[in-house]
Amino acid sequence: MNPNDFISAIAPAARASAKATKIPASFVVAQGALESGWGTSALSKQAFNLFGVKAEAAWHGDVLMMDTREFLKGQWVTVPAKWRKYPGWQACIDDHAAFLLNNRRYQPAFAYTSGSTFALAIAAAGYATDPQYGQKVVSIIKAHNLSTLDRQ
Repeated sequence: MNPNDFISAIAPAARASAKATKIPASFVVAQGALESGWGTSALSKQAFNLFGVKAEAAWHGDVLMMDTREFLKGQWVTVPAKWRKYPGWQACIDDHAAFLLNNRRYQPAFAYTSGSTFALAIAAAGYATDPQYGQKVVSIIKAHNLSTLDRQ
């Protein structure tokens, strides 16, 4: 899927989610693009998992076992992981929103209304092990003018 097709496919669900959750649609689309390679990753193709959300013990839905790369102790390593598996994109976006809303460590991000500041706050709260994660999401927002998705 190319970036324009990805944005067209995901944006309506991201905007609907933003209305209900206050999670900026630009952030949702950019994070999904980064995490899924614009919807081309094996995880997104096999599990409709755009955001790389792992299946913790509390997850009672379907799972997919797949290796991942983590930045640990100053280097990239490959480790096996359980990932949440969804029936479609909307279920993925809804679960992603619930994940952010229900985890106290991400609550400071909800003080921000722009996708870029929200992304930096989520990264600062430890969402990913990549030290450049927040800036990568911000770069996608800027490169594809995704902030327009946040305007109602």
